[in-house]
Amino acid sequence: MTDAIAKRFRRFAEQEARGHSPLYETLALGVASDPDILTFLATLPAEKQQPNLVLAAVRFVCGLQRGVADFHAAFLARQTEIRAEILKRRTQTNEPARCAVLLPVLARLRGPLALIEVGASAGLCLLPDRYGYAYGGHRPFGPEPRFPCRANAATPVPTGHPEIVWRAGLDLNPLDVRAGDDMAWLETLVWPDQSDRASRLRAAVAVARADPPRMVAGNLLTALPELAAEAPPDATLVVFHTAVLAYIADPDARAGFGRTVRDLNAVWICNEAPFAFPRIAARLAGPVRRGAFLLAVDGEPVAWTDPHGAWIDWIAA
Repeated sequence: MTDAIAKRFRRFAEQEARGHSPLYETLALGVASDPDILTFLATLPAEKQQPNLVLAAVRFVCGLQRGVADFHAAFLARQTEIRAEILKRRTQTNEPARCAVLLPVLARLRGPLALIEVGASAGLCLLPDRYGYAYGGHRPFGPEPRFPCRANAATPVPTGHPEIVWRAGLDLNPLDVRAGDDMAWLETLVWPDQSDRASRLRAAVAVARADPPRMVAGNLLTALPELAAEAPPDATLVVFHTAVLAYIADPDARAGFGRTVRDLNAVWICNEAPFAFPRIAARLAGPVRRGAFLLAVDGEPVAWTDPHGAWIDWIAA
């Protein structure tokens, strides 16, 4: 059991944290070789052994630990509190800068638009028309916070916001932008060494608090049709998600979700790791890009994207 957990943390360090958070890379490798912590984690449900969740829970309870020895000592000293937070929380990272890689698709759709985000966390990505954007080599537009995004020459870079007339988020455990504890947890999920992301998150939360998006508690596998029925019929319905479907372990359930969206006659925007929908990845002409998300529209791949919205490389004709 502990060997599998250690492998999971090692993979996180080498494939996810490396190049993005040197500290989390170091701490995750430390956990992978720490028998005390591994034994503790083995007593948790498998879905609660996620490196992101564990590292954030320790940080939430103990503060940021800057070395493996300090992390080990803090973990052992406050195991009961850490366990409670791990069992209570989810990895509901809500990176508003992902709007920068969604906007080139949204701006090309016939408006007005009605948006549903599944796995919406606090709903910050439901507000693409309330942020500004700076695509490299193009004139910036929109208000602050303004998200920088490198775009390759093939990307249809937008020059303005789409018209959005209705929006709602669906999540098992919606977070409230007005709740201090929820937002403290959301900020804790931002990796160390990424102060720009934390600043953008705080700015996006301030925007959302002025007019919070509607959030609905429900399972994306079952509750989507009922929510979609509320969207205005004269708007183009768009269902989108980012880094969500990977948490649905059953590939048949993921495929069933895709069929549900198609049955709604909605535009389906999927921004996930390629393994989440192998049939979509199989349509690629070139190799899979390690560490990148694959952006697809209605099951057709259109771009590679940075998981946090820093860049987009368009591949569609």
